[in-house]
Amino acid sequence: MQVNNLRNRYSNGLIVMLLIAMAALSCVDSKDEKHARPWSQQMADSEMKRNPEPWMIDFRGTPKWEYTQGLVLKAILQVGQATGDEKYFKYVKTYYDQFVDSAGNIMTYDLEEYNIDRINAGKVLFPLYQKTGDEKFKKAIFLLRKQMQTHPRTSEGGFWHKNIYPHQMWLDGLYMASPFLAEFAKTFNEPALFDDVTNQIILMEKHARDEKTGLLYHGWDESRTQRWANPETGQSPNFWGRAMGWYSMALVDVLDFLPADHPKRSEIIAIMQRLATAIADFQEAETGLWYQVVDKVGKEGNYLESSASCMFVYAIAKAVKMGYIDSKFLDVAQKGYQGILKNFIEADKDGSIQIHQACSVAGLGGDPYRDGSYEYYVGEKIRSNDPKAVGPFILASLELESVKK
Repeated sequence: MQVNNLRNRYSNGLIVMLLIAMAALSCVDSKDEKHARPWSQQMADSEMKRNPEPWMIDFRGTPKWEYTQGLVLKAILQVGQATGDEKYFKYVKTYYDQFVDSAGNIMTYDLEEYNIDRINAGKVLFPLYQKTGDEKFKKAIFLLRKQMQTHPRTSEGGFWHKNIYPHQMWLDGLYMASPFLAEFAKTFNEPALFDDVTNQIILMEKHARDEKTGLLYHGWDESRTQRWANPETGQSPNFWGRAMGWYSMALVDVLDFLPADHPKRSEIIAIMQRLATAIADFQEAETGLWYQVVDKVGKEGNYLESSASCMFVYAIAKAVKMGYIDSKFLDVAQKGYQGILKNFIEADKDGSIQIHQACSVAGLGGDPYRDGSYEYYVGEKIRSNDPKAVGPFILASLELESVKK
């Protein structure tokens, strides 16, 4: 019986890997005839060319410790890990050498701001410390951990998105902090932290999920005092694509570190299964892409948005590869990736590539006030080579390319 079970598990694993390989190969279209190198490398090289200094990613004024740099640099570092080319590591390390001093202090970072976005760039500190052994990176990791030890919370223990947004949890924040905390728990042997991480994910689904569609609202206000909050549920009024993209990436990345025997692991996987089903239900049939406001398919003013589409492809492809969701979802990732290549990627004469049609930014509350309405989301600025699209495109590409070797 045990031998048969092992044989079946091994065979199923081979089937999944074969399906992913077929999907990756089928994603090659006419653009690949001119660009033989993997898309992950092409985008990483293009981004490095556009931004000779990594601090320039997203901001061209004053150097800043920001989640967007962390997102892109994490992706570029993974290209280096996949290729063995040290130029990617050197580029990434330049940013962290610039911002982290010998005592582990982080330039422009203010712990007492209690901004959960500031944690995301800390994810790269783990591989930097592992490879270099430089204690400054470890000290910076512990500085960011210190923020989350005193970060304000809801009554159930959910992290506020920012101190300036009291009593609110946003989907975005789950990606910013949860994988960092899960890796910290594993690296520095803090097992109780795994319970905190899984609680964040479960609370977010509990308060943001719409039972009818399975989609998750962008934010939730426990106090029900925000103008954007439903007075009964506290939920924001719309399903923003990138917010769900952040959440889906958080799920698959946290599972990288969550112990196999953790009592809530199966619940986190079940959340990913529910979310993948909902995402697939709203995939645009012709292009395989997703809209800025996910459920308003074809509504006037709505548009196919690149950052959310890349995030969904990454999360679904990785979830299939890791066995978290059924292999049938590989078709969703494959179709989405083909749509990204055909509709968002453009090659320049110099050989670099660009990605278009990304929402620049979207949030809730603040000044001027963002009301979470449909008109608000579709009215925000659209731009090319936004880091929130660049980073996830590289990550999605790596997932589909990884089985070619």
